[in-house]
Amino acid sequence: MKNPVPKTSFGLMSKVYFKIFPEVNRQLIYWKNKAEEIPNQELRKQALASINTKKFHCQGGAVYSLLAGKRWRDSIRFIIAYQTISDYLDNLCDRSSSLDPIDFQLLHQSMYDALSPKQKVKNYYRLRQEQEDGGYLIELVQTCQNYLKTLPELEVIQPYLLRLEEFYADLQVHKHVTDEERLPRLEGWFQDKGRDWSNLAWYEFSASSGSTLGIFCLVSYAMDGKTSPELAKAVFEGYFPYVQGLHILLDYFIDQQEDKKEGDLNFCFYYPSLDQMKNRLLYFIRQSNQHVQQLPHKHFHEMVHQGLVGLYLADPKVKVIERGQNVTRALLHASGWSAKFFHLNVKTYNMLFK
Repeated sequence: MKNPVPKTSFGLMSKVYFKIFPEVNRQLIYWKNKAEEIPNQELRKQALASINTKKFHCQGGAVYSLLAGKRWRDSIRFIIAYQTISDYLDNLCDRSSSLDPIDFQLLHQSMYDALSPKQKVKNYYRLRQEQEDGGYLIELVQTCQNYLKTLPELEVIQPYLLRLEEFYADLQVHKHVTDEERLPRLEGWFQDKGRDWSNLAWYEFSASSGSTLGIFCLVSYAMDGKTSPELAKAVFEGYFPYVQGLHILLDYFIDQQEDKKEGDLNFCFYYPSLDQMKNRLLYFIRQSNQHVQQLPHKHFHEMVHQGLVGLYLADPKVKVIERGQNVTRALLHASGWSAKFFHLNVKTYNMLFK
């Protein structure tokens, strides 16, 4: 039975609502049940909160399962497990009593191990007070490892997987330390690791590192047996930094008021002006479109970054952002008809299922 990659916005949304979301929900129910069994109260609280409040991360990432052909369910199961690790660790670091970068590095070793089937699992909580999770994090890691073991050409994509994971883990460590250390660490990291992207500001490179989309794209293609060195390189260059950067900058854009109130880090705050921020978001849209042209199923990848614009700007939080509606109109116009379709579709979905 063939599973063609959708080429139209209508085809994509149909598969998302009737095929992808139901399987995502099934997987999240499984992990939620596991999280409820975590013995330690704080670990249980953060595991459940990451699933309850960040479900849309899993829904968005699971769209890439449409590239996995007959193995689309396997792709979703990998994506949900990996994204759940990401969201869980983000919660642990955000609300941690620890500000120790070594502790954060050890926690995020789990994401490296999840992409490395030959790695042995560890006690990732060794440097923190909370310890007993009933095997929750280890089971998430091993679930990812088990699916990657089935890929005959894992070695072709693994260098790119691990490079994307390294960027992600470095960001999480640097952004969660003390306020005094945070900016010097992030700026120094960009000078060290971001030399190939000198057209970006340090906060744009940081945002680009904070997405898991490139990993999901690589694994899904590999599950369909479509891996080659040329494709792996093209996916990495197609997604990093622009598609991933657009993804996370939009996430920060809609969270501005919330982050200002809570005193949280937000990369959008570092733009010199609102106009500069809008112009750079438009630049990321143009570059995203240009860089996915080299990929197979380019129409799918175009719809993904157009969908990101439509999805995030449909969030009610946009209404309370200074000139939020102005920026929304400009970004939707630049992204084209598909972004407007996704925008309206998501707003309608949110109203119906709020």
